Amino acid sequence: MAKMDDYQLGSIVSGEITDALNHFDSEYTEERLRALDFYLGEPLGNEVEGRSAVVDSTVADSVEAIMPNLMRVFTSNDKYVRFAPRAAEDVEAAEQASDYVNYIINQRNDGYKLLHTFFKDALLFRMGVVKFFYEEKEQVDEEDYNGLSEDELVMLMNDPDVEIVEQSETVMESAYNDDTGETVPLRSEYDLTVRVTRREGEIKVINVPPEEFLVSRHATSLEDAHFMAHRTSLTVSELVAMGYDRDIVEKHAGENELDVDREVNNRFQDLEAATGVDPADPTLRSVIYHECIMNVDFDGDGIAERRRICAIGSDGAEILHNEPWDHIPFAVASPILMPHRLIGRSIYDMTEDLQVIKTTLMRQYLDSVYSSTLPRIAAVEGAVNLDDLLDAQAGGVIRVRQPGMIQPLAGASVGGEIRPLMDYLDTVKEQRTGMSRASQGLDANSLQSSTASAVSATVRGAQIKLESYARTMAETGVKDLFKGILALVLKHDTNEKMLRLNNSFVPINPAEWKSQFDTIVQVGLGTTDDETKIAFLTQIAAKQEQILMQLGADNPLVSAPQYANTLRSITEIGGFKDADQFFNPPQVVAQTLAMQKQQAAQQQPQQDPALMMAQQKAQMDMQLAQQKAEAEIALKRERMQAEIELEREKMIMEMDIRRQELEAEAQLRVAKAVTDAEISTNLPRAQ
Repeated sequence: MAKMDDYQLGSIVSGEITDALNHFDSEYTEERLRALDFYLGEPLGNEVEGRSAVVDSTVADSVEAIMPNLMRVFTSNDKYVRFAPRAAEDVEAAEQASDYVNYIINQRNDGYKLLHTFFKDALLFRMGVVKFFYEEKEQVDEEDYNGLSEDELVMLMNDPDVEIVEQSETVMESAYNDDTGETVPLRSEYDLTVRVTRREGEIKVINVPPEEFLVSRHATSLEDAHFMAHRTSLTVSELVAMGYDRDIVEKHAGENELDVDREVNNRFQDLEAATGVDPADPTLRSVIYHECIMNVDFDGDGIAERRRICAIGSDGAEILHNEPWDHIPFAVASPILMPHRLIGRSIYDMTEDLQVIKTTLMRQYLDSVYSSTLPRIAAVEGAVNLDDLLDAQAGGVIRVRQPGMIQPLAGASVGGEIRPLMDYLDTVKEQRTGMSRASQGLDANSLQSSTASAVSATVRGAQIKLESYARTMAETGVKDLFKGILALVLKHDTNEKMLRLNNSFVPINPAEWKSQFDTIVQVGLGTTDDETKIAFLTQIAAKQEQILMQLGADNPLVSAPQYANTLRSITEIGGFKDADQFFNPPQVVAQTLAMQKQQAAQQQPQQDPALMMAQQKAQMDMQLAQQKAEAEIALKRERMQAEIELEREKMIMEMDIRRQELEAEAQLRVAKAVTDAEISTNLPRAQ
C-alpha cells in the first residue's frame, strides 16, 4: 500500500473529528450545560409566576465541600509526587527527579491553580483534562559591542545565533610600507550592533476545558484510544508565529464555531461580550485548530502508528503538520470510575435529582409560609372598597358596607411534613457523596454522649468517600500527568542547570538519569487524623533519638538524615509547608556530615615517616616482649602444674604402698593367729 497524501490523511482526520464531536454532543454536552446551570443555581425552567422560584444549591454545596478537602490532601506540602528508584544506584537520581518535577509544577506552572481546575472539572463535568508539552521560544534582541578585537569579532561572526546589523572599524595602530607606499593597519578595534536570537524551551502544563477535548467514543483509557484531540481557537497571528503559511491560515479564518459554542457562552453568560463580530485587525481573526494524537497507517506498511497531526478548519481537513509521536500529551481524571469507560461519573450525577427534589420541596414550603403570613382574601363584590383592600399599609382601614364582607383564605401549613423529608434528602446526599458535618468537623451537639471510638468511627466513615475520590484521581490523572512531565524532561530538558531546590542551590542534569523510575503520588491519605499521625511520628522520633545516642551516628539502624525526615514530616503535617524554616533537608544533613568527616580526616597531624617507622618498630618490640613474657609465664605455669601432678602421683603411690604393707601385716597376723590355734589344738593334754 502506498503512502498517504495530505488529502487522504485530511479525510481520515475529518472523519474522526466528526465522529468524536457527534458522540460528545449527544452524550456529554447537554449534561455539562445542565451541570453548570445547577452549580450556578440557574432556574430549572418550571417556575410558575407568582410562586416561589428559589433554587436549592445541593450540587454547588457538595462540590465546594469536597474541593477544600481534596486540595488539602494533594497540596498539604510542595511535593505532589515522588519517584521511587528501581535499583540501589538510582536513589539519588530518583530524589533529584522528584524535586525537579515538583519544581516544574509548582514554580513554572502554578501547580495549586492547575490542580484546582483539574479536580473541579472532574467533580462537576465528569472529566478533568490537562495537557503537557515542551514549548520552544525564540527571543530576538539587539546588542551593541564596542572596542572588540579581531579575534572577538571572528568569534561573534562564527556564532550561528548572531547576525551583524552594523559594523565600524577604528584603526588603533598602523605602519608605513616602503615598498607599496601605503599605510598598513596593525591593530584595529570594532564597534558592532548585532541581532542575537536566543532559543529557550520549557515544559508547560495547561488545563483543557472539557468541551475542547475529543476522544474516540469507545475508549477505555487514553493509552487504548486510537484518536484524541485538543480542539481550540487560535488567531491568525498565533498560527503564523508557529510557522504555518499565512495564506492557508487566512483561508480558514472566521470559521470559528467555538466562539458561539453553547458551553463557552454558558460559562461566560454573565459577561456582556459581543459575539460574531470580526476584529478590525485581520491577523486577530480566529481559526479552529485541532491538535490530534491518533493511530493511522500513514506510511502504508499495514501497521497503524501513533502520530501527531495538526489541522485547521471546522472539520479539520486542512493538514498543517504531521509527524510520528511517542507519547500521549494528555491526562484525564474522573472522581468515580466506570468499568471499561474512560469518562466516569461526577458529583453532579450523584446529586442532580436531589437538587430538583429539594428545590420543589423548598418552593412548596415557602409558598405555604407565604399563604399563612399573607393569605388571600375573599371579599363580597360591591360590599368592600377594593382600593382599601389592595392597600397593604400597616394599620390601614378597609371600608366595608357590613360586617363579614372580608374573609382570609388561610392555606394549610406543610412544614411538619416537608422538614423531615428535607432531612432525609440530606442523609441521602451524605451517603452518596460522603460529605457531611462529620467530614467537615462535628459540632458540639454531635459529640455529646459519644465515646471516643464512636466519634472516631463517625469521622472515619465520612472520610472514606473523600479518600476514594482522592485515590482514584491520584492513581489515574495525577500519576499520568507527572509521568508525562518526567518523559518530557528526559527527552528535551537535558542540559545541566543550577536550581534552588529544598532551599538550596543544587546542580540538576536529567541526562544523567539513566534508569526509569516508579511513580508514587504523594497524597495525604491515611487511616488516621493529623493528631494521631503526629503522635505516632513523635514516638518514632524518640526511638530514633535513643538509637542515635546509644549506638552513635554510624549505627546500622537510623541515620541523621532519616531523623531529619521524621522531624520534617511532623512539621508538614502540623500545617507548616516550608519545613526548611525549622530543619535542614536530609540531603543537606548528609552532605554536612560527610563534610565534617572529611575535615576531621584532613585535620589529623601528619607525622614524620621515620618517626612513624620507629613507633611501629617500638610497637612491634613491645608486642614481641609481651608475647615472650606470656610464653614464659605459660611455660612456668605448665612446669608448676607438672610438678604438682608429679607430687600428687608420688603421694598416691606412697599411700598405695603403705596400704599394701598394712594389708600384708594384717594377713601375717591372721595367719600367725591361725597357726598358733592349730598348734595348741594338736598338743597332748596333761594327764
